[in-house]
Amino acid sequence: MNMQGKNTPMPRDDIRSRLGLRPVINVSGTMTSLGASIVVPEAVEAVSAILTEFVELGDLHRQASKTIADLTGAEAGFITASCSAAISLAVAAAMTGPDLAAIERLPDTTGLKDEVVILSGHMVGYGAPVEQAIRLTGAKVVPVGQTTHAHAYQLRGAIGEKTAAAVYVVSHHVVDYGQIPLKVFAAVAHERGVPVIVDAASEYDLTGFLADGADLVLYSGHKFLGGPTSGIVAGPKERVRDVYLQNRGIGRGMKVGKEGIVGALAALQAWKTRDHDGIRAREKKALDCWVEALEKRPGIKAEIVPDPTNNPLDRLKVSVDPAEARITAWDIADRLAAGDPPVIVRDHEVEHGHFYLDPCNLHPDEEFTVAVRLEEELDRARKSNTIIATPFEERLLAREASILKWPD
Repeated sequence: MNMQGKNTPMPRDDIRSRLGLRPVINVSGTMTSLGASIVVPEAVEAVSAILTEFVELGDLHRQASKTIADLTGAEAGFITASCSAAISLAVAAAMTGPDLAAIERLPDTTGLKDEVVILSGHMVGYGAPVEQAIRLTGAKVVPVGQTTHAHAYQLRGAIGEKTAAAVYVVSHHVVDYGQIPLKVFAAVAHERGVPVIVDAASEYDLTGFLADGADLVLYSGHKFLGGPTSGIVAGPKERVRDVYLQNRGIGRGMKVGKEGIVGALAALQAWKTRDHDGIRAREKKALDCWVEALEKRPGIKAEIVPDPTNNPLDRLKVSVDPAEARITAWDIADRLAAGDPPVIVRDHEVEHGHFYLDPCNLHPDEEFTVAVRLEEELDRARKSNTIIATPFEERLLAREASILKWPD
């Protein structure tokens, strides 16, 4: 594929150079570690406008609640610091209800129902363990079933007199087979009078989870919605109120500022008029560009695959045969990330010999730069006298060691 003249994106005023940061290109997805998403212009404008003004936050939250209700079909909504914070606050609310004294006592759960059931296959990490977001409230985590094997009878058996809530996670990280479907999960929990909290941080669907039985559904405002870092809670008015009241307790340290509320509110409003078909067309253009760049490459198989949780987007799965490509999938991923410009791929399954390219966070023409970088690294590997194959165990340990090197 001829990429001449296409290897540099259109110039933009880039604050990253002023801050001494690498100008990374994100083909990993809506990842918090990379800044989540490109914030929509409506949210950028709203955040800028509110920063110099004073507001009554309670009233601002009321306005946001109306917008969340309009988009989700719920009775009410609430914006907090992140979806992780929303998990903690929703669990806390299930334990305390509107009891202000109990809210102030948490994480002391004396006298409260304080157990939370969750499928073992849903106890995943998203940068931190999902169960830690539950334990922060003082609640006790009760796993249901085995990691790859869960049944309704196991959920019934796990629910007892101390059960305050049931948490259900929708994510590409969870085990994608042998789990209890949400409708069944919610029906069993409701038989026992237990509310269901759905963590749907990275999901497009703003109505389906409530329809399937969720009492509260939680989203990230800063992922597909394209708002600033925030979490969104939707559900019945009294339950959402109880989540909001946690700002008087453990939620104080998870509070969201006026800019976060207004930015998320603007992103939600923009969602209603966003050109979703146009976005899909731009993403398809990037995918086709990458397929063309990788076709006929020895040891490389590129295939367009759908999102595993049924979001309306596709990614490119790049499978690597080291014997033919002369390099492993993880070494390609690492070299792309270390190059100029750095290209960060979706490598959470890379030990299986593949990685993904996600087109949802590209600036104009960056797909061409990604294609050029792929070609550069694959050409270099083909010239190597030996197969470039860092032992995967070494890679894991090196990444673990690098965590402790911060801030150096």
